[in-house]
Amino acid sequence: MVKVLVTGGAGYIGSTVASACLDAGIAPVILDSLVAGRREFTRGRDFYEGDIADGALVDKIFAEHSDITAVVHCAALIVVPESVSDPARYYEWNVTKSLEMLRHVQRNGCGRLLFSSSAAIYQPAPDGVGEDSPIGPASPYARTKAACEGMFADIAAAGELRLVSLRYFNPIGADPRLRTGLQVRYPTHALGKLIEAHGSGQPFPITGTDYPTRDGTGIRDYVHVWDLAAAHVAALRTFDDVLGQASSIAINLGTGTGTTVRELLAAFNTVVDRPVAAVEAPRRPGDVPGAYARNERARQLLGWQTRYSVADGIRDSLRWAAIRDQVLGR
Repeated sequence: MVKVLVTGGAGYIGSTVASACLDAGIAPVILDSLVAGRREFTRGRDFYEGDIADGALVDKIFAEHSDITAVVHCAALIVVPESVSDPARYYEWNVTKSLEMLRHVQRNGCGRLLFSSSAAIYQPAPDGVGEDSPIGPASPYARTKAACEGMFADIAAAGELRLVSLRYFNPIGADPRLRTGLQVRYPTHALGKLIEAHGSGQPFPITGTDYPTRDGTGIRDYVHVWDLAAAHVAALRTFDDVLGQASSIAINLGTGTGTTVRELLAAFNTVVDRPVAAVEAPRRPGDVPGAYARNERARQLLGWQTRYSVADGIRDSLRWAAIRDQVLGR
């Protein structure tokens, strides 16, 4: 059985990727500090608790799993407003620790890296962005992702690494089997705030109504997390073929269509039995108009396309929210 190391494999996306790997006959080995991840998401999986920059721990993992063929690097801090208020922590955790992790991995003879990047690195472009669109990260979080991509690509160009960067757009939903989902009770993204508003009966704040979009609200490409996980499986299975003679490549993972905040609210209200009202509010620090993916490269190279709709993502998010406290306790 193929075996991969998943850093951040106890988090929302990492644990879902691990589940998809298991379903596909790929054995995930989880490395997570549990700063943001949850131990419950590692049950039944090979799990090592600790820092990705801990060389002795990485050595131990490879000594005990010498057949690891690739690293799926999902570990990162991801909250945009938090990155604005504490950028030093974000650069330390997302960039410095990632470089240390890579050095340890390479020392153990592993040269394939599947990196969890972000569409937040693009310049705002409400009409869609492709992999060659201009880079213009607008928050410390986004700049750490862009810095990691550039750092890893430089190392790959030197012949020491093969890199596939998957640029996520906006994950929603949960594992359809509800093995995992968002670990935080009150997520800061728009759908999380909608679910919170629905539960409390309070209005949903639309943060920013003067963006250059069709209705003035931010636009995002909401992609179901299970579709994202399937793309990782496809990339792992075809890793060397995807790269060909290249040392690195970036691939957008999105639906190819955009949904504004007002449209997300309308979709949400078609799914729930009690509609949520909205109030307009100022923009949040670090927020941008947004973008949606041009995803031809993912279709061509990975044979991947999304299967789940925004409404599916909303339903699965609500299903997970209903059992989240039962699964995680707090």
